[in-house]
Amino acid sequence: MLSWIAPIIVFGLVVFVHELGHFIAAKLMGVYAPRFSIGFGPSLLKKRIGETEYVLAALPLGGYVRMASREDEATAFLEGGSENSAVTPANPKDGFDPNAMIPFGPKPIPESRWFESKSLPARLFIMLAGVTMNALLAYVIYAGLLIRSGIPSPVPVAAVVNPGKPAALAGIQAGDSIASLNGRPLENWQTLLDSIGASPGRPLQLGIVRQGQPVTVSVTPASEVLPDPETGVKRPVGRIGMIANVTFTPVSVPRALGEAWNITVDNGGKIFTALGSLVRGVGLSDLGGPIAIAQVSVQAAQGGVESLLLLVALISINVAVFNLLPIPILDGGQIVLNVAETIKGSAFSTRTRERILKGGLLIIGLLFVTVMFNDISRNMQNIVRLVGRIFGG
Repeated sequence: MLSWIAPIIVFGLVVFVHELGHFIAAKLMGVYAPRFSIGFGPSLLKKRIGETEYVLAALPLGGYVRMASREDEATAFLEGGSENSAVTPANPKDGFDPNAMIPFGPKPIPESRWFESKSLPARLFIMLAGVTMNALLAYVIYAGLLIRSGIPSPVPVAAVVNPGKPAALAGIQAGDSIASLNGRPLENWQTLLDSIGASPGRPLQLGIVRQGQPVTVSVTPASEVLPDPETGVKRPVGRIGMIANVTFTPVSVPRALGEAWNITVDNGGKIFTALGSLVRGVGLSDLGGPIAIAQVSVQAAQGGVESLLLLVALISINVAVFNLLPIPILDGGQIVLNVAETIKGSAFSTRTRERILKGGLLIIGLLFVTVMFNDISRNMQNIVRLVGRIFGG
């Protein structure tokens, strides 16, 4: 059951919040939005309130919002289908209303309610609302967890020390607190990780606290050759064979809100950096798709509610950053297109828009094929290893 519920929570919440941002912004700007759907596919429940029909669909992986647009027929298949299904009484299943606008009745949609009729700032507001809501979701999760649990202490505690590895050989024991690095107070666990990774074969002096008593040990990280995440060039990286737990210190609400903002911005910056590496062809083989996200979702759910929420926050930031890319059909591509049309002084022709849309679909399609290939390849490798262990003794 967990293997089904966890991915639905992660996928559904992140995409739903994104579309909710577009929907709220469209309403605020006066754009006609006849449908807001939670999920895709056949409708399970639906109810029209005012001029909008709210739908609960069979596949609860996200949702979509329909907005009145002169390009409705060209883009409808991307957002849930055409809105012309109830323009005559011959379609009673959609609730024909003789006093309503399309798709619920025969009245035409006023041009002033179209998306394209709004000013450029209003359109940008609508298009940026989705990524803003994703960033806000991540921020709220981080803030909530910090208020509840506090901030990570700069003093990590050794939880697992692998026998025969540098940490164990240096005398580090489970339960030791790592208080200093080369004579200086340790800023945080990441600082220690970075120093270990950058010091293969070079000794590090660690100040630890064991049962209240200070102890100094010298540990020399072992060298492992791994590809650099920025350049893809293989280089030696230090490892000591230790896993640490990080304790948490309670903080005030104002500080928790400030730290949550810093974490959100920092994670967004790291994702931009990673995308820059992908443009250079670095790290493509490490990309994960729906299968990988589903697997990680299950693992996170097994780790508890906090782990699952942290995964939701991270994926939400990824969705926000990814949607800002200037690729047609993504928010960033639509922003570029609308700005270009404003500078040009007129809309692009239908044929030009179709070509741009097809180009965007091709890019997204290639990316989807890549991540699915990576997912399947990794799973096949795991199956081969398992079969090898079974038949190889």
